[in-house]
Amino acid sequence: MTAEHRPAWEEYFMDIAILVAKRSTCLRRAVGALIIKDKRILATGYNGAPSGIRHCGEVGCLRETMKIESGQRHELCRGIHAEQNAIIQAAYHGVQIKDATLYCTNLPCSICTKMIINAGIKKIYFREGYADSLSKDMLAESSIEVIQLGNS
Repeated sequence: MTAEHRPAWEEYFMDIAILVAKRSTCLRRAVGALIIKDKRILATGYNGAPSGIRHCGEVGCLRETMKIESGQRHELCRGIHAEQNAIIQAAYHGVQIKDATLYCTNLPCSICTKMIINAGIKKIYFREGYADSLSKDMLAESSIEVIQLGNS
């Protein structure tokens, strides 16, 4: 980045989501999420095992062992998704996220989408797609604005 290039807010927050994803402990996909309101970061999350629980790198990946395809059987994983972690962190710290914006490195799955809808998040920016047609259907039916930023 040169001094002449100042990133737009959307690019800035997506870059931070990409950085947050580097904390992931998932062996299959590193995902990062931010919840933003009024150009302020309210909460962050990355995917991995719950606090105090051994990571997949230590015990192996159940989804790999069972040969579960991406976008299927989300419950068969010891990890929690980045979007879920961001929502939980906000709740844990008493941070109001109604009408906020979510930045996520991947389009949310159907389980995360249900949480996002009920949390009152109004806009989602994502970088890469995700193989979950139910998520896409629910987002299309909701009043949430969904915008893809880049797709590398």
